[in-house]
Amino acid sequence: MMRWWWFGPSVVKPELEREMRAMKEGGIGGFEVQPVYPLEVEGNYPYLSPQFLDALKFTGEKARELGLRMDLTLCSGWPYGGPHISVEQASARLRVQRVTSDAPPPAIGEGEMLIAVFVDNERLPDGARVPAGKTAQYFIASRTKQMVKRPAVGSEGWVLDHYNRSAIDFHLKTVGEKLMGALGKNVPYAVFSDSLEVYNADWTADLLPEFQKRRGYDLTPYLPALAGDIGAQTAAIRHDWGKTLTELANERYLTPVRQWASAHGTKFRSQTYGIPPVELSSNALVDLPEGEGSFWRRFTSTRWASSGSHLYGQPVTSSETWTWLHSPVFRATPLDMKAEGDLHFLQGVNQLIGHGWPYSPPEAGEPGWRFYASAVFNQHNPWWIVMPDVTKYLQRVSFLLRQGRPANDVAIYLPTDDAWAGFGLGRDSINQAMEGLLGPNLIPRILDAGYNFDFIDDGAIEKLGVQYPVLILPGVNRIPLATYQRIGEYAKKGGKVIVTRRAPSEAPGFKDDGDTAKIRELSGAYTVTDEAALAGALHAALPPDVATAPEIGVVHRKLPFAEVYFLANTSNHPVKSAATFRVARMDPQWWDPFSGKVTGAGAGNRLELDLAPYESRVVVFAKGAAAGAAPAKESTAVDISAGWSLQIGGKTATADVPRSWTDDPDLKFFSGTATYEKTVQAAQGRSYVLDFGEGTPVNAEERRAGAGMRAMLESPVREAAIVYVNGKRAGSVWKPPYQLDVTGLMHAGENQIRIVVANTAVNVLAKGPLPDYKELTAKYTERFQAQDMDRVQPLPSGLLGPIRLVTR
Repeated sequence: MMRWWWFGPSVVKPELEREMRAMKEGGIGGFEVQPVYPLEVEGNYPYLSPQFLDALKFTGEKARELGLRMDLTLCSGWPYGGPHISVEQASARLRVQRVTSDAPPPAIGEGEMLIAVFVDNERLPDGARVPAGKTAQYFIASRTKQMVKRPAVGSEGWVLDHYNRSAIDFHLKTVGEKLMGALGKNVPYAVFSDSLEVYNADWTADLLPEFQKRRGYDLTPYLPALAGDIGAQTAAIRHDWGKTLTELANERYLTPVRQWASAHGTKFRSQTYGIPPVELSSNALVDLPEGEGSFWRRFTSTRWASSGSHLYGQPVTSSETWTWLHSPVFRATPLDMKAEGDLHFLQGVNQLIGHGWPYSPPEAGEPGWRFYASAVFNQHNPWWIVMPDVTKYLQRVSFLLRQGRPANDVAIYLPTDDAWAGFGLGRDSINQAMEGLLGPNLIPRILDAGYNFDFIDDGAIEKLGVQYPVLILPGVNRIPLATYQRIGEYAKKGGKVIVTRRAPSEAPGFKDDGDTAKIRELSGAYTVTDEAALAGALHAALPPDVATAPEIGVVHRKLPFAEVYFLANTSNHPVKSAATFRVARMDPQWWDPFSGKVTGAGAGNRLELDLAPYESRVVVFAKGAAAGAAPAKESTAVDISAGWSLQIGGKTATADVPRSWTDDPDLKFFSGTATYEKTVQAAQGRSYVLDFGEGTPVNAEERRAGAGMRAMLESPVREAAIVYVNGKRAGSVWKPPYQLDVTGLMHAGENQIRIVVANTAVNVLAKGPLPDYKELTAKYTERFQAQDMDRVQPLPSGLLGPIRLVTR
């Protein structure tokens, strides 16, 4: 699917239909409508206006007609909010202001209320003066004043308070009901909530009475613990505050939105992480968990979402994919798409939501409109010619990874209580705390030892127990006694518990202190394992699922009749390695995710892998599956790089390869396709492969914050090609290995080879002039900053490697 940005909104029905048909032709299965900021000064109509709702109605009807899935975000921009949200319903924070005795007290603004004043952590009586020479802390229930990010015209306003049920209900009534009313019977497949980025949201109007009810004591005397250190009780009080925020978000935000979606005949797809501090088990409160983040060897919200799905029986996990891919805009290639898509698959994802597809009318010209923070995956990219091949691959893998059930051996217990205890004002996200709590070594050592994993938390253990052979407690300090006792029961029944760095030693909250002695007693049953020895501890617990090179990522799905493994080389260099699979009495087959062909892979549970950079394979083990490996044949190669007829930009010339189009000054800023043609000789009864050469590794570079990823390899085909032999389509070339079997189309004698090569749209963008948004900003304020425009430059294009005809 694609996230479809409607800029303005300024959309018209003919272009909406054209773009939906283009998605269909490109193999894209659907879209999520996301109205965002304007890109033109005139011609915009307000969000939720009759014109907008009419366009939405048309889109719902046409999507159903075309068989495209339609999702709908319940706002414009993110997080939820808008002009209908009053200051009393706006996201809230606890404001703390320090004032000396000789200064006036702080002003109390609209939507604020003074809670208490403290001097030396002691509360002053209401109305009392601050003692001379002292500094007072004023605790004020305040507002974050955060506005909706990237809003369309007419949707500007406060972000709502996600701990406030009345604010959620009012938003659903004011925005959601209008959207659903416009769609009528064409109900979207799902409604969507983007990542929770309600910065500094750490309070709500009734937090104090809710805290008293839930935690059993009054938070007011302990408010200084939220702003500083009051001694040994500080972490426990912060824990209780954080836990209360999480409960309120679960009950007042996630639960009512899901109930509302269900009542309207749709599902709730949610990026359930960030601020407010939802927990891993909050994913149980949504229909379709979604993550983002491609760092497969680190903590990500992608793995957080897939773990929630695996724990609570949701068969589909989606991810926001390709955000910031290979910045600047239009620089991303099909190989970049595959390289990142595979990293999401390796984390348990089986539904990709591309980020994204910008609505772009003809009057926008080339290369068209684009979102400020993403790649572009529409027809304005010349390499669109291979998009159906890219999407077919992604669809096959997604489908395969929905079969059976996940076969992850290891559960990593998330120290949620430690995260709550580490909260501070404006710093209250559970998932954002996890990378620091887990440390940099845990996840790589599990993967390198030959296992895959899910995260687990207290809510899942309470509801479901531990359904994994191995449970790791990674340097946990605080743990609920009930959770620890359940873990003890799991260990008594044969479950393997590995404790790293330190054993739990603290009860979580202020009122739980009586449990600390029992927790420490339970910890005496476990030996602490140094993380450097983790692989050995895991191997002692059970054999590796797949023992192979660390560059190769693995996903294992278990079916009643087969074991399915997706393998991906995540590096920019070839990897040759043995792979030993923990299977018995089954034989392997290769299932080609690009062609769908099935071939034998020998016998037994050991395979010799030879993977090109970023190459992926699927191996399926089943009883009686072996069909034998194809025998190796001697081959010869003939260089056919010289003497091609090249047609480009209305010109025809003779050309040798390798050579970039951009070497010609007239083609330096050309974005589009070029056609190479040549006649070659072939013999009867031989097999033939076109070999375009190898990619060139790019020296590793640090990912800039928020800048996404790229495949660290430059292709010999820049950036994609379709090959025709004797007038018939032989296939496409856009990923390693850069080879194409053309045997079935070759005949004895002369054969006509035609290669259509497409580059990226960044070359025409580099011609300039780049857009000037001053007039737009003057009218609508600055709603975005275009990414990395200083890095826009024309890139080498065409066939940049020697071409060989390999005969076997």
